[in-house]
Amino acid sequence: MSHTIILISNRVIRLVGNVLKLLAYPFHWVFPKLRFSIPEYSPAKIRRANNSAVPKVIWQTNFTHRCSLPMYLNYLFNRLMSLDFDYRYVSTEARGEYLREHAPKQVYEAYSQLTNGAAQADLWRVTQLYNTGGIYMDIDATLVWPLHRLLRGVSSALYIKSRHNDEITNYFLATVSGNPHFKQVMDAIVHNITHYDPQRGVYGTTGPAVLDAIVKGQAIDCRNRTLVCVQGTFTNEHFQYIDKPRGKWTHINPEDLVKK
Repeated sequence: MSHTIILISNRVIRLVGNVLKLLAYPFHWVFPKLRFSIPEYSPAKIRRANNSAVPKVIWQTNFTHRCSLPMYLNYLFNRLMSLDFDYRYVSTEARGEYLREHAPKQVYEAYSQLTNGAAQADLWRVTQLYNTGGIYMDIDATLVWPLHRLLRGVSSALYIKSRHNDEITNYFLATVSGNPHFKQVMDAIVHNITHYDPQRGVYGTTGPAVLDAIVKGQAIDCRNRTLVCVQGTFTNEHFQYIDKPRGKWTHINPEDLVKK
């Protein structure tokens, strides 16, 4: 598919998303307590042969499945763009349970040392995808093209580059199970937690910087974010953390990221 057509789709989606985002302010002023529920499991609505090696399941997590209108619209839009994929939402509690049962002991112990949900999600996502494969997207991420078309022909993994530079980011990940790069990321995150340096903060301890350092320069399928998945189209920090002000990882004191 032509990059030009996908970029046009990106711009149209952003325009619609921004309009709905603006309308959500008066909506939540009138209905301040109204919340919507993201389901724990949503099966594929249609069946289509898999045209890539990546398992057809989407993984997401957040501090709560109860969300504002923009967050819910973002979820619905992504489901529209991935009708032939299963969807699974994993709660904070379920993340910990999964790692306790399915991750190496050192991974679970490192996870348990973290005090921030975003940092915990960083370690959980690479472990989950290493074990089972599939697609991970941050809860505020928005697909710009149907997912089965984006993944067509992907034989191992698909990564995207961040907005401001060529750094490979982790808010969208698609991979087969057993990806050796993900095992290296897991091990690096565990090392960073057990040898914690506050100067790294979340970004450098568990976040995109860890992934970027391992996969950059490797022979991987990496695309510009504008051609795959973007953030902040339907929502923003206010609506994502409407019930948890200043809950974003950027507000945490780096000194408090790892339990003493």
